[in-house]
Order: sequence, then C-alpha cells, then structure tokens
Amino acid sequence: MTWETVIGLEVHAQLATKTKIFSGASTAFGALPNTQACLVDLGMPGVLPVLNKGVVDMAIRFGLAVGSSVAEKSVFARKNYFYPDLPKGYQISQFELPVVIGGQIHIELDGGVKKTINLTRAHLEEDAGKSLHEDFEGASGIDLNRAGTPLLEIVSEPEMRSPAEAVAYAKKLHELVQYLGICDGNMQEGSFRVDANISVRKVGAELGTRAEIKNVNSFKFLERAIMFEVERQIDIIEAGGAVVQETRLYDAAKDETRSMRSKADAMDYRYFPDPDLLPLIITPAMIEKVKGEMPELPDAKRTRFIEQYKLSDYDAMVLTGSREIADYYETVVAATGAKDPKIAANWVMGELNARLNADSLDVSESPVDASRMAGLVARILDNTISGKIAKDVFEIMWTSTDSADAIIEAKGLKQITDVGAIAAMVRGVIDQFPEQLAEYKGGRDKLFGFFVGEVMKATKGKANPGQVNQILKDELAK
Repeated sequence: MTWETVIGLEVHAQLATKTKIFSGASTAFGALPNTQACLVDLGMPGVLPVLNKGVVDMAIRFGLAVGSSVAEKSVFARKNYFYPDLPKGYQISQFELPVVIGGQIHIELDGGVKKTINLTRAHLEEDAGKSLHEDFEGASGIDLNRAGTPLLEIVSEPEMRSPAEAVAYAKKLHELVQYLGICDGNMQEGSFRVDANISVRKVGAELGTRAEIKNVNSFKFLERAIMFEVERQIDIIEAGGAVVQETRLYDAAKDETRSMRSKADAMDYRYFPDPDLLPLIITPAMIEKVKGEMPELPDAKRTRFIEQYKLSDYDAMVLTGSREIADYYETVVAATGAKDPKIAANWVMGELNARLNADSLDVSESPVDASRMAGLVARILDNTISGKIAKDVFEIMWTSTDSADAIIEAKGLKQITDVGAIAAMVRGVIDQFPEQLAEYKGGRDKLFGFFVGEVMKATKGKANPGQVNQILKDELAK
C-alpha cells in the first residue's frame, strides 16, 4: 500500500518589540521568573489591553514580504481554555478575521527542485506563560514573564509531502522573519516555535486524521519528529486501528512523539470578539509607509549577489543566509573597492565562519568586524601579503584589537615581490638540490612542487607565490 504524507505547519514567531502586545511590560529574555508580568498580562479586574502599534507594522511587513492580502479590518478574539500558565483563562488571538490572508513561501530542495507552499493566514496573538518542571520535585512552577509577549502565528496550507519539505519551509520562514527584523529567530529561547500537523492517507484519498506535534524548537527535531509520527500513524492504520486527533510532544532523548492531550476543535475554544479591543483598521497609508521601509528580501539579495558580484549560486546562498552575514560581506566588498568580490566571499565564508562556529559566536559578536576584515583583504589584493600569511594575521586579529597593517608591520610580514630577489632565491634553491634537479629534468614533473616548497621555506612564506611559480618554471627550463 502506498502512503502519502500530508504536513501543514503553524509557526509562532515572537515579534521583536521591546514591550508586550497589550501592555508596557518588557519582553526581554532571561529575567527572574514572574518579574515581567503586569496586571494587564494577568487580566486583573479593572485593567484594559492597549494594542502595541509596533506589532501591527511588523504584521504588515510580513504580509508584504509573502505577497499576501493585508486585511483592512481584522478582529481580536478571546480563545477560551484552561491551562496553568494562562491566568486569564483565555488567550487574545485572531480567529475569523486575521490581519494577513494568503501569501506564498518558495522553497528549494536538494537537486534544485523548487516548490511553492501557500499560506492560509498569519494572525496576531499573545503568548501564554511557561510551565517549569525541571527544578521542582513532584510539582511544577509557573513563570508568567512570557504572558502577553506578541506572536505572529503563520499557518501554511497542508501542502508539504515530506519531512525535507517541512524543514525547507521552516528554514525559509526563519530566514525571512529575521531579514524583515520582526523576529530574532532564537529557537533555543522560544522565539521561533513550530507546530506540525501531520496525517497520512492513500495517494489521492481524502485527508486523514491529523496529529499535532507541539512546540518543536529545532529543525533537526522537526524532521525526526515528523519521520517518527508518519511511521506511527501508518503502523496504527495497517494494524486495523484509527489515528486519534490529538496534540503530541516530541521527546528528543527517546526520539519519539507521545500524547499530550486530545486536540480541540475551534468550537471547543468558544471564540468571541474581545469586548475590550476595537477592530484593527489598517489604512492604505499605513501599508505604504511600511512598504517604504521594507529591506531587501533574501531571494532578491541572492539574485543581486550573483549578478553584481559574479558569485556562484552556492556562494550567494551562503552569504545571504542571514542579513547580518550579507551586510558584513557587502561592507568588506565596498571597503576594498569591489576589486575582487570572490576573495572577500572566500574569507567571510571560510576563515570568518570557521572561527565563529568554533567559538559559538554570531557574526554580530565577531572580534574582527567588517572594517578590520576589509583591511586584511585589501593587503591580500595589493600583494602586501600572501593568502597563507593572511591566515596567520587573521589569527592575531581575532585575539587582539590590532589592524592588519599594524600586525604586518610589527611582524615584518610584507610579501617579497622584488623579481630580482626572488630569482636569486630560486637559483639558490636549485643549486642546493642537484639530484632533484636531475630527476626533474629526467621527467619527474612532480618535483616542481618540491622546489616551490623549498623556495617558500627559504623566504619564510613571504615570497609572492605567483612570481615564485613563474620564475621557477623559467629557471628549471634552462
């Protein structure tokens, strides 16, 4: 029997405002439990929510980026349910009239296969608090700091057919919200969380009963959770059972999903318009204002990098993987007069990324900022130092505040480019190894590399490699 997987994702992106969606309480991460939850967040009697305009602008920005319809009128509703970290007994969300309707996300899979995933909607809502289980023996704690934090919930159509497609979609969305500046994308801190709705069916049949895997905060875990859930559902059906509609959690330690609670339908939440909040009216002027502030989006930047800097598809993809890396790269290119964008690309993708990964740093935390990196690349381009010596200079720059020029001068690392001096050293090396010279002239061409190495050793790596190769070739041909 041939089974088809059907996947739809609901992504909760925490909006990057300094205050909450309906109150002035801080959204800063890492504060002591229950120190950033005010009376409005808790829904205490006599208080009223006031909508944060910043979240509206961010929702518009997202809608424009995905080609959706931004609703002229949307309505906040109360979603009623009991949960320990939801002190009001309801969550303010949007139901029948969301702020963003439709839209598309374009993904690319291995092998260059492209696919478009349609969006159903994106709506604004407040987050709940957080239950804490680790530090309480036989009990749970409640931290309400997160209560009232603004979220944009982005809902896809059930159009993904494999874990790979789901991961590609989630990564593309993750990249987009960071480029737009509406979410920091920090999955470890819960700023970007994925709920996966998964079902299986015979190819061409009606949709099967879905299970929802809640709050997945890793692309790797998302892929593994979907793989496990698909196999679980197929096993149940093939054994004669029926899949139950429910909410499940993914246990990374056991690599399995397990039941959390039965999945409620919309009617169970008893949605009704929030009586304390007027409908949200978005005017054409508001949309035009946001449109004028839109950044260059990832796909457009990728295309421009290929055309403007003559980079490969792969290089452009890596360098536009985050807005910060792309900005760093363009700063380096601009500061070096765009003389050789490929060399700048190699250094950002190679040495810089390697050190950032080794030290678990973001590019914004790099000890070598873009202007200092540009100074190093400039010295490679003007042949002051070789690429090999540049790596040594970079290592010193990483642990100091010195410029490339200062290090080169202090260490005496300037490249030898004097043709006469290099020729003299080449002849000296040839005279030093008569046996190898005879073998080379006898047909052992591989010994050319030996002579290059000896010349570079004699010059302590400071001779210009291109000149060494040419002069050596000429001398050996005599």
